Amino acid sequence: MDSKLEAAAKIYDERGFAKRSGYGKHPALLIIDMTKGFTDPASPMGSEVSSQIEAIQVLLKEFRVQGLPIFYTINLYDPDDPGGRLFVAKIPAIEMLAPGTEAVEVDERIAPLAGERVLEKKVPSAFIGTGLEDELKQLGVDTIFITGVSTSACVRASTIDSMSHGYHPIVIRDAVGDRAAGPHENNLFDIDAKFGDVVSLKESMDYLATLATA
Repeated sequence: MDSKLEAAAKIYDERGFAKRSGYGKHPALLIIDMTKGFTDPASPMGSEVSSQIEAIQVLLKEFRVQGLPIFYTINLYDPDDPGGRLFVAKIPAIEMLAPGTEAVEVDERIAPLAGERVLEKKVPSAFIGTGLEDELKQLGVDTIFITGVSTSACVRASTIDSMSHGYHPIVIRDAVGDRAAGPHENNLFDIDAKFGDVVSLKESMDYLATLATA
C-alpha cells in the first residue's frame, strides 16, 4: 500500500469505515465482461488477466459442483442507447464491442456451460437494463461473488449497485483486474471501505466450503 492509501486507511479506521458486511446464505457468482476484447492484452480494451482467469476457474468449479447460480455479463456497444453513447464518448475504443464480433465472446478458458446465464449490458453496472435483479430475486440470492473487469469501472459500478439493491457484495481480490495497478488498488481500497467486502480467493472458498457441508 502506498503512502497516500496508508494515510487514507488511518483516517478511515479512525472514523469507523471498512467494517465487514459479511456473507448471506445464498450466493451467486457474477463474472463481469471477461470477453476477448477485455482479456486479450493486445486489445485496446484489454489487459493481462491470466491470474484472474485462474481464480475464476476455481470459483466456477465450486459453484458448478454445488449447483449455485452463475451469471456472466458481456458489454456491448449500442449506438442507439443513450448511456452507451455517453460511455463511448469517454472511451472511443468501446465501439469495438459490437454485437457478433469476437471481442464480445466470453474467453474460452471460462466459457459458460448450458444453463449459465449470459446477460448483455451497455453501461458499467451489471444491474442496468439486464434483468439481473429479477433473476436474483427469483433464485433467492442474497450474496454476490463479484469477479471480472475492470475494477475501476464495471466491477465498481456493479458492486455499488449490488449493495444498493440489498445484496452482500463480495469482491474476490484475486479474480478482478484492471489495466493499471493504481486504479485497481485505489478502487479495491474504496470498495472495501464503503460498499462491499474485498476478500481473498481462499477466504471465499472457505465460505463456500461451509455451504457444501451444511
